Amino acid sequence: MKPPDLPVTFEDVLAAADRLEGAIERTPTAHSRVLSDVLGCHVVVKFENLQFVSSFKERGALNVLAQLSEDERAAGVVAMSAGNHAQAVAYHATRLGIDATIVMPTATPFVKVQRTRELGARVVLRGDDLAEAEAEAKRLVAEEGRTYVHPFDDPAVIAGQGTCALELLGDAPDLDALVVPVGGGGLLAGMAVAARHLRPGIELVGVQTERYPAMADHVHRTHHEVGGASIAEGIAVPRPGELTTRIVDALVDDVVTVTETHIEEAMNLLLEIEKVVVEGAGAAGIAALIEHRERFAGRKVGVVLTGGNVDSRLLASVIMRGLIRNGRLTRLHVEVPDVPGSLATITRVLGDVGANIVEILHQRMFVDLSAKSAQVEVTVETLDRDHADRVVEALAAAGYVVRVGRFTFRDAPPPVSPGG
Repeated sequence: MKPPDLPVTFEDVLAAADRLEGAIERTPTAHSRVLSDVLGCHVVVKFENLQFVSSFKERGALNVLAQLSEDERAAGVVAMSAGNHAQAVAYHATRLGIDATIVMPTATPFVKVQRTRELGARVVLRGDDLAEAEAEAKRLVAEEGRTYVHPFDDPAVIAGQGTCALELLGDAPDLDALVVPVGGGGLLAGMAVAARHLRPGIELVGVQTERYPAMADHVHRTHHEVGGASIAEGIAVPRPGELTTRIVDALVDDVVTVTETHIEEAMNLLLEIEKVVVEGAGAAGIAALIEHRERFAGRKVGVVLTGGNVDSRLLASVIMRGLIRNGRLTRLHVEVPDVPGSLATITRVLGDVGANIVEILHQRMFVDLSAKSAQVEVTVETLDRDHADRVVEALAAAGYVVRVGRFTFRDAPPPVSPGG
């Protein structure tokens, strides 16, 4: 059968690899024994979060910049991004002596704005969202004669991202499947071009957050509401690219979605098991192995950790929420008689059963209890859910009425952890 006429070829990916040689990291690929045990398949991880700007985006950005003519270099470039693409263009443009302007929405976190400036780009804050920022970027292209470096829907960008598959399959040539996070589709499309040439029978699966399922809707001919806050902002793209969808239609087997909860679990698993910080979008592939466990059971699966740029406050929140889901942090509401010594008795019981008190609040006024009672709200650290249950049983055996203040997470399944 004649291969489809696509905007990017395997030869384009090979040429991109030659241009990128020595200018970006050849990131490591490793079999994760513990992740494999936890997730029920042979997991091979590609650590793109270890690029200089902590993202695979360097590949596509540099492949564009390296092909500019002298006149185009002199005129400079413009990019639109609120995150990793901005930093990739800024870093490599500065390194190559090309003036770069990055347009970002006005609500972009300051840390991302500052980092992009530190990498040498001029930052223009314009628009309430990416669409308005893109309109400003295109205006600058027309007004100043610059070259626009698209974040995903450009043949050179797609070819550059495809070099990730060359490396991954070079290190692990016998994979049964590749699982790749998808926003606009540049990485999935590029990797599909390379992988389909090197391993025609490999299964190619894209992953999106359920809140931004644009590519999945395209593939499955469905329609879901798109939008809302997402921890995977790097793939929170409302519309996939035209070029990328052509390639996905021709070469990719499926695009699945994952919940925000599973993305958080994946981030925590990677932090705890692999000791690496991965942003929400970067952890989407591992989230797919959690949520679609039966599909990948027993198979050898390659997963790309696409980036590691996550705000420290958000990461702290993800870690704490993970501890709560796993039963390692529990808030207890204990009714006690309002007499001297009650608090000491509770702390003794908690100590005897091995619970570590993290926070405690003694409340008399703002509770619906007898005037002769008080409520103690105590947050305790435990080993797991079973240990937390034993803590509750110990308090009940001591004569206390205990209510467990469980946090409710939308679509929260039983947690996945290295312990089983």
